[in-house]
Amino acid sequence: MSQPLTVTLHILDKEYQVACPPDQRYNLEEAARHLDATMRDIRNRGKVIGLERIAVMAALNISHEMLTGSRSQNQLLSEQQQQIADLATRLDQALARHQD
Repeated sequence: MSQPLTVTLHILDKEYQVACPPDQRYNLEEAARHLDATMRDIRNRGKVIGLERIAVMAALNISHEMLTGSRSQNQLLSEQQQQIADLATRLDQALARHQD
């Protein structure tokens, strides 16, 4: 297992040093960019003041995105499983007709 490296992240004009495994650096940087963009958007709308409040609102927004996406994926998977079951039933019926 490789040694963690220290990555410098810039989020809402502040610098953060975070340790992470080398193979996760890209994902960490992508997450930081997404967080930074979300926090900047909230700050620029001007309705939320204070770094802590902006961070909490960003966390809520990102959590909502994640949960909504997970639900959508679960629903899609369920629909695909139903389609596969329907196809299997139709295939069984067709095979049964040809065996007679």
